Amino acid sequence: MAQGTASIGDHGFLSDCHTAALTTPDGTVDWLCVPRFDGPALVSGILDPRGGGWTLEVEGASPAGRAYVDDTLVLETLWRGTDTEVAVRDLLAVRRPEEGGAGLYRQGLLLRVVECRSGSTSVRSRLDARPDFARAEPVWERVDGGLREASGPMLSGSPAPALARDGVPEYRVELAEGDTAVFALDYLEGGRRVGLGEGRALLRETLDAWREWSGRTDYDGVGATHVRRSALTLRGLLHEESGALIAAPTTSLPEWPGGPRNWDYRYVWHRDAALVVLAFLRLGHAEEAGHYLRFLLRMCGQPIDWVPPVQAVDEQPPPEEETLDHLAGHAGSRPVRVGNDAYSQHQLDVYGHVLDAALSYEEATGGLGRGDVEQLSSMVDAACRVWREPDEGMWEVRSRPRHWTSSKVYAWVCLDRGIQLATESGKAGGDVPLDKWRKELDAVRQEVLDRGYDAEAGTFTQSYCSSHVDGSLLRIPLLGFLEGTDPRVLATLERVDAELGGEGGLVHRYDPGTTDDGLGTPEGAFLLCSFDMVSALVLAGRTEEARRRFEELCGSSGELGLHAEEMAADGTMLGNFPQAFTHLALIEAAVNLDQAGDGEALHSWVRDRSSGATRRRRTGADG
Repeated sequence: MAQGTASIGDHGFLSDCHTAALTTPDGTVDWLCVPRFDGPALVSGILDPRGGGWTLEVEGASPAGRAYVDDTLVLETLWRGTDTEVAVRDLLAVRRPEEGGAGLYRQGLLLRVVECRSGSTSVRSRLDARPDFARAEPVWERVDGGLREASGPMLSGSPAPALARDGVPEYRVELAEGDTAVFALDYLEGGRRVGLGEGRALLRETLDAWREWSGRTDYDGVGATHVRRSALTLRGLLHEESGALIAAPTTSLPEWPGGPRNWDYRYVWHRDAALVVLAFLRLGHAEEAGHYLRFLLRMCGQPIDWVPPVQAVDEQPPPEEETLDHLAGHAGSRPVRVGNDAYSQHQLDVYGHVLDAALSYEEATGGLGRGDVEQLSSMVDAACRVWREPDEGMWEVRSRPRHWTSSKVYAWVCLDRGIQLATESGKAGGDVPLDKWRKELDAVRQEVLDRGYDAEAGTFTQSYCSSHVDGSLLRIPLLGFLEGTDPRVLATLERVDAELGGEGGLVHRYDPGTTDDGLGTPEGAFLLCSFDMVSALVLAGRTEEARRRFEELCGSSGELGLHAEEMAADGTMLGNFPQAFTHLALIEAAVNLDQAGDGEALHSWVRDRSSGATRRRRTGADG
């Protein structure tokens, strides 16, 4: 496979919870940003062959399949020839914390551990680094035990690398059955030199760390294999230091081949907040849920006049968008962008996502303090002030603000969850304006029912006065705004499926030709909406249809169980990869199917857990 030709969905995903790497089926690392997810790319061949990559070749053999080692993010690729088998294990090294600690700690190393399992062969591996998205020429110098690039990264290993005639670092090694080689890149500028023994130890340590984390995942219901892989993927997208969860580790992977819908998703979108917290709580990872919520609370400090929809992992605004005109783009899709201007948008749904996340965390753990609840109360006050204004909506249109129906529903969620948090937690101050909030809650609800609903068609609409629907309306029953069996909800599901649905359970988020999103160009089906349809159908009582759709969607994930943002009708993955909210919606759909008949399952689980905790406190039991 020529470098730069692997499709989006053919990639493997590696992470150390600070940065990520993507690998192709032929053993090429064609994406790596340093020193963190949103840093400059050291290799970016996924966007342009001129972006470089880290290749690997086994003489007389070819790739014969890949799989993650157990429930980890260590990826094994098998190479087979007539009488040769070689296993390559790729990983971003992590370690477990010291005794009694928590978390996953990076080692700052991308490792390739090559083991000859039968026969004998020659292995060649070349790191064609192109620093800063190929805007800088690599400059390598020989140092004791390896090679160092001028921007800081260092190569070492067993055998040690050398510079080939063309100036590219290269490993060459002869292996017989039982032999192992280790190739190591220290991306933290620490100059760490890794030998054979340490490389093997780092592999064991990384496997142990991921296995220990996965061992705490508490789910064996519908779609358990897909849920567990989704949980691991989400953990790999969670920045260890800040607790922030990025949307995806890539930029500018196209939502349609050759089109302009190419965005930088290496940042944190608060629209993921509620599902992140709910999913981690439900799967037994309360620490990650709390870590992420703390990031949210730091982003929503007092006083609140406006909540930006997106942040960088270091709690700063993402950089302004710029285009990298020297890169051809994946499948010729331009422009290639870094940075994201969505930061300056007004997205009303953010308020609801944050309050939904906070209430769920409080109900499940009781972990919020009085100051947290007071801070969140100021966010509810802000929603009261702005909910009547038009906004850019959860789809971040770049044309004109409008009154999106889903934005108003999320304003209702903010008020509803805020009222519950203030009245049930016992941690709100005495000056919380509950009467005002209840009045606004009723006003939002009535306006949605009056202006976001088309009585003639019998369905909700994308925005006030519009004549069409979009996929965000599928969340109306999932948020508790209306019951899943309400005739208005049922009719909306039917219309969304009729106008935006496709084969294989796919659902588009909207029709670009009628939405006026500032681009108007084609895009793939939106996998978030596709899984949301599954959940909505469960709540509508159409469980068998929901199950069929779920199985079709999971079956399209490919051999590694990873999902992008979108998908074409032929099953080609589109958009940035892997995509957090797709995996979050998959988990939600699986849990809904597993608990069909019990309402929206993630929220129901939290409420049941909360009720049980309350009963135990009242009886003095600790069981």
